[in-house]
Amino acid sequence: MPVGSNAEAARMAAQADAAAIAGRSAAELYGLPVLAANIEDEPNNTTRFAVISRQEVPPSGNDKTSLVMSIRNIPGAIHELLTPLARCGGSMTRLESRPSRTGPWEYMFLVDLEGHQTEDKVARALDEMRGLAAFLKVLGSYPVAAQ
Repeated sequence: MPVGSNAEAARMAAQADAAAIAGRSAAELYGLPVLAANIEDEPNNTTRFAVISRQEVPPSGNDKTSLVMSIRNIPGAIHELLTPLARCGGSMTRLESRPSRTGPWEYMFLVDLEGHQTEDKVARALDEMRGLAAFLKVLGSYPVAAQ
């Protein structure tokens, strides 16, 4: 049965004669036995969780910045859009494309960058990228999660 989260599945399983796929901490929290551990099919897979806020987070010294952007659909466009990042010495840690729903073969790009949006090299790259992008929105900067 699909639910909103693994923790919610564990909570519901604890109230019924059921099982859930959840982490060991959820099993401990809800008093569930662990029937099988390490059931993932990709051991290096990770899950990202986000805290959404209107409050800006100051630089921590070890940050990432997430943004969403689009560019016209012509050969080399994404290369052109990412060139300022390379020129400013920035580093991209994630690039995903998603259909934009504005038309066939139009995409939005989700990007994670190393550094805080207020850091000089990141700010310079973002300023240049804004001039090239059809759309660019900084979703926010945040401290890198502990591994």
